[in-house]
Amino acid sequence: MQKIEIVNALYNEADSNMTICNSCRYCEGFCPVFPAIERRQTFSPEDLRYLANLCHNCSECLYACQYASPHEFGVNVPQSMARLRVESYRKYAWPGFLANLFDRNGLMGAVALTFGFILLLGISIALNGGLAPLVSLNHSGDFYELMPHNVMVTTFGAVSIFVVVALLMGMVNFWKESGEGFLALLQPGAWGTAIKEVLTLQHLHGHGGEGCTYPDEYHSHWRARFHHFTFYGFMLAYAATLTGTVYHYVFGWEAPYDFLSLPKLLGTAGGIGLMIGPLGLLYLKLIRDDQTADVRQMGMDVAFILLLWLTGATGIALMLLRETSAMGVMLVVHLGTVMALFITMPYGKFVHGLYRILAVYRSVLERQRD
Repeated sequence: MQKIEIVNALYNEADSNMTICNSCRYCEGFCPVFPAIERRQTFSPEDLRYLANLCHNCSECLYACQYASPHEFGVNVPQSMARLRVESYRKYAWPGFLANLFDRNGLMGAVALTFGFILLLGISIALNGGLAPLVSLNHSGDFYELMPHNVMVTTFGAVSIFVVVALLMGMVNFWKESGEGFLALLQPGAWGTAIKEVLTLQHLHGHGGEGCTYPDEYHSHWRARFHHFTFYGFMLAYAATLTGTVYHYVFGWEAPYDFLSLPKLLGTAGGIGLMIGPLGLLYLKLIRDDQTADVRQMGMDVAFILLLWLTGATGIALMLLRETSAMGVMLVVHLGTVMALFITMPYGKFVHGLYRILAVYRSVLERQRD
């Protein structure tokens, strides 16, 4: 009962903020959230969850608001939206019983999960050939000496299928309550505009192009830059995996690959991006103005950022130490980290990126109808 009351209070607070913003309209040019507010006279929970995921938490509206604290209205759109975003993670999560998996103690949960997978992989290798291969001095750089290719593919393939299904179901749940219908997703022109806005992080550049007011009231482009490093680093690392899969199954070219091969180049660039971007985002998060965010989700956010950074760092370390006695240990650590990252994706900060893409697309549809 207490949890229901807390959730209802979140929606009431957000509804109050949106109603005041709709009357004021001073911030209507700041980001897509405010034009979306103006299209509505009332705000259902579904509307509020959509607005929360459309919000990029740039916080410029808070510093410009004449009704923010210490005014008696105490309007705080960034913080209200941040709290509702976490609620949306739970609302759309699939399967539902995993909705609260990383809601509390997210950082400790992610750390425990990572160590658990590392231990499980180590035990699997030990059962396959003993612990000696993990510290062998005679590695050829071939991962499959430690973990057979079919075992690696089966293990990560099964996890990947589950994660993809969970992410797709979350996106279906998000869009289902939009009222747009699934046929509305078949508009290439709207997708072109939405994807451009997403890939360029247009709404993190501030309404005047000066950058967003994060981590404090001064405009800066650093948040957008670190997001670029993180997003494109992740995509390059994923592209390296896909390229390696094509090499193996289509052309019959088996790993290990030369450094100048496409999988290795993509993976290296991706790993470097994942080391720079998350580290920068973590620094900004640690020094941010707490009144612009939901401090209760700090553990969840930090867990996701650290898993991304560790994925990049252990991947680079594995490449550098591939032909040394440390290769076995680094392989286990890297694969365990990647597995933990995958499992947490549908239930934490990562999924917001997918909901935001859909929210931006819905915003484009609404703008086209204006």
